[in-house]
Amino acid sequence: MSDSFKIRVLAALCGLVLLSLAAAGYWWQSREPATSVPVTDPALQMLEQLQESREPWLAQRRDLSALLADLREERIASAALSDEALFVSLADGQRYWLADQSGRIGQLLLGRNAELAAPFPLLLVDTDGEAPWFAAALRYWPFALILLAGIGYVALRVRPYRAQRQDTGVSFDDVIGAAEAKQALMDISACLREPQRFAKLGARPPKGVLLTGAPGTGKTQLARALASECGASFIQVTGSEFSSMYFGVGIQKVRALFRSARRKAPCIVFIDEIDGLGKRSEQTRSSDAESNRIINQFLTELDGFAGGQGVLLVGATNFPDSLDPALLREGRFDRRIEVGLPGLADREALYRLYAGRLSCADDLDLPSLARNSVGLSPAAIAAIANQAALLAARAGAAQVGMQHFVDALETSRIGEAPEGGGTASPGDRTRVAVHEAGHALVAAALRVGRVEKVTILPRGQALGVTLVTPVEDKRLHLESELRARIRMLLAGRCAELLHFHECSSGAAQDLQEASRLALSMVGALGMGPDGSLLSLQAIREAGIESDPRDSLKAADALLRDLDRECLALLQRLRPALDALTAELLAEETVAGERVYAAVAELLGEEPLGEAALRQGRVHLERIAACDFDMAGPVCAPAYDPQPAGPGYA
Repeated sequence: MSDSFKIRVLAALCGLVLLSLAAAGYWWQSREPATSVPVTDPALQMLEQLQESREPWLAQRRDLSALLADLREERIASAALSDEALFVSLADGQRYWLADQSGRIGQLLLGRNAELAAPFPLLLVDTDGEAPWFAAALRYWPFALILLAGIGYVALRVRPYRAQRQDTGVSFDDVIGAAEAKQALMDISACLREPQRFAKLGARPPKGVLLTGAPGTGKTQLARALASECGASFIQVTGSEFSSMYFGVGIQKVRALFRSARRKAPCIVFIDEIDGLGKRSEQTRSSDAESNRIINQFLTELDGFAGGQGVLLVGATNFPDSLDPALLREGRFDRRIEVGLPGLADREALYRLYAGRLSCADDLDLPSLARNSVGLSPAAIAAIANQAALLAARAGAAQVGMQHFVDALETSRIGEAPEGGGTASPGDRTRVAVHEAGHALVAAALRVGRVEKVTILPRGQALGVTLVTPVEDKRLHLESELRARIRMLLAGRCAELLHFHECSSGAAQDLQEASRLALSMVGALGMGPDGSLLSLQAIREAGIESDPRDSLKAADALLRDLDRECLALLQRLRPALDALTAELLAEETVAGERVYAAVAELLGEEPLGEAALRQGRVHLERIAACDFDMAGPVCAPAYDPQPAGPGYA
């Protein structure tokens, strides 16, 4: 019997008990009194009738003057006093009642009745003295039921965490790529599988491992593979799971997690998106105080178990800087492993893996797909394979072909191709063609990656696209490469100025990206025009207030210089710009080879093939996809790699 089934059965039983309690409470309040033996005494008859139903009295209400008149004329046959009312039965059979919350009318009636020559019977009914001890509590049974439901909910929320025993179904052989991360995790698995071998050397097994990297790189799969390699139980939670609207529940969840891990040792606890725990704050708000308590309890639990207990904590995050510094110190998270993007061989293996699960044609060129997928994560490649299958099914094809994979790859990078319809007007169509032709020509002339295609057909929210892909994996980028990329970003706007003597709103996203790069070069990379080597990030981390105007002026000067260089280059390429614009207006899509041929003809170079381009200078990827909607430009870059490596933030 699985743990989930047991929990469902427990929840059903709790619900059944609560329903039974509710039914019992309803029955108790609405039950009919037991029938008694008929009596002949008028007072006892009145008492019995009152216990059965008070409707005959409640149907008629009178005031104090009527009661006093009946007392003077001695028409009262019997009366009954309760805590809040007075019930009167007359000799002629009439019945009525009076409200008596203070009890003064009852005192008056007792005094007048004692003065009569023939006192009438006076009874007591439903007073505090004859009520059972639990009668007052029964009045609040709905609140008790809600309290029981809340206790049951909290008990279910802090239940022991379920563990997947022994085998997660994933091994290191199933994880493609991440060779460095797998090697580090294999060393850790050896510590868990053979602790005595390391204990002889005095080595202390690690308590925690932090996996960092871009989304979709396989951090969860690596944690599952580690559990399979060690033969350990596996508990998977998320960082946000410890948050709760109820005070103190998050702390109980942390305790329950580590209690379950110790009980099921050897065990690997995997906390995905561990940055959800956040950082401790000095604020006095109640929400911050609860978050601080959760992190403090987490740190206490980490310090409370020894490495030899067979419990290993594995955390995964895309934002390691968001974690509390106390959580990252040695002795808590002993290892920090970077899970990188797959290389060329790994991407080809991933395509082979996912294509093997589909009914594919024989024309697949997996090496070509891998070369055109630089910077994509395993999750993105899996989505591309699935998208190719969907495109084949949409087209009614018997098998998934190479063209379906190419279309899926372009969709992943530059967005979905809308059904029919280009730009709204001929003027906008011409402006988009000029803009994209400028991007393509400058990218080809400066060797900014490989120009795949240029189109003025809408893709996603963009009205035109220049697709430029990198030709190799790079982690270091030269100043000349970054300057070339900025010139390519500015090329669309420069082409518009050269052709129309006026720019449009379509260059807004290009300017935003170019400004980001220029600010990074000036404020972080020491590549500004004034030669400053000061890092703005270091100033912020030191808590020093600084005036950013100098950096902004330097970045603007850099952009202006590169804009002039780009405009001068496009003036040399003006015949190619006009020719490519006309070709785009005629055919709507132009292959990258024709762009290279036009540039080589004007610059006196040989047309570049793929091999020659790969040997030349390689720059960052750029997908120039600009929307010329006057309501606000929207650009759709599908992949925009960030500089990474030594010297980059």
